[in-house]
Amino acid sequence: MDFTIIKHAVEVDHGIKRLSMHFIKKHAAPERARLSAELCAQIGEEFDRLGLSTLPRTLPTSENEFVWVIQRDSVLGEVADVAAALAHLDKLGMNPLPQVFDNYPKAKSNLS
Repeated sequence: MDFTIIKHAVEVDHGIKRLSMHFIKKHAAPERARLSAELCAQIGEEFDRLGLSTLPRTLPTSENEFVWVIQRDSVLGEVADVAAALAHLDKLGMNPLPQVFDNYPKAKSNLS
């Protein structure tokens, strides 16, 4: 998997880039006919190794979907990581701000 072009695109766009899963698959495994959950997990691990994270956190298997790729060491990346930690605590029933996701239902589903 060569994500050099994706990493540079994210850096050029100030730490965030919206990409289609088709584009990501083209760079991850052009020989594959379709995306699988296992391939998406491998892509996520490679992004993590490169200092990138995605929203939604779990990559979709549809090539028609779009995801946000975020540079983790950017301000936005840090905010996304804090929000993801809060979503994880909410899932465990330990959210210190239990009403926060009442106002942001889309955020919770993308951070989990």
